[in-house]
Amino acid sequence: MKRIIVYTICILLSVAVAAQQDSTVRKKDRKKDVLIETNYGTIVVRLSDSTPLHRDNFLKLVKVSYYDSVLFHRVIQNFMIQGGDPDSKKAKAGVPLGNGGPSYRIPAEFRTSLFHQKGVIAAARDNNPEKESSGSQFYIVQGKIFSDAGLDSVETYRLKRKLPAGQRDIYKTLGGTPHLDQNYTVFGIVVKGLDVVDAIAAVPTSKGVDRDRPLEDVRIIKTKLVKRKKYKQNN
Repeated sequence: MKRIIVYTICILLSVAVAAQQDSTVRKKDRKKDVLIETNYGTIVVRLSDSTPLHRDNFLKLVKVSYYDSVLFHRVIQNFMIQGGDPDSKKAKAGVPLGNGGPSYRIPAEFRTSLFHQKGVIAAARDNNPEKESSGSQFYIVQGKIFSDAGLDSVETYRLKRKLPAGQRDIYKTLGGTPHLDQNYTVFGIVVKGLDVVDAIAAVPTSKGVDRDRPLEDVRIIKTKLVKRKKYKQNN
């Protein structure tokens, strides 16, 4: 009888592990948020249904624990924090990072309704003409607050177009990185943990060959899907 119980427990554990490593993105997964636990605190991200390719790719990677132990390897205060390079998991101090990831890219999904306000999560990419995204690397915007004159300059010299009035207002109050709009795919937003983003953005970083890498590792301990909750704005 004891053998049967032990055997049954082993089967259940095996099923549980297999389920955790199942990369299939289901309808119920798309209704959940992503919790990113770091050694600086917890960030909760809500993905956008307007960017289904990026949404499902991120969900898939979370489900297979791809981001567990990955570093935020590039941190620039008043700009953004970047992670998602699998080569960073066991990287030695002083080693430049940022070239790792899966062999595929994700087609750009630019949406005028999704812009680089503080707290958005967006896909990093190399300098390819189609502006396709990295298969795994992402950044969370910290940014800065802009004046009207600053936004006028961004429109004239960087974007070559006018920003919508509502977006200008957000860049003047909450802040962000408007010069990245429609150049990198935004696919979600932080709904809890902006204080953690600020704390990570403030860490000392290298000036050497591993430029902008935190001098002390900022690590994603684990990521997982969690039930959506209502959070106070800008929490």
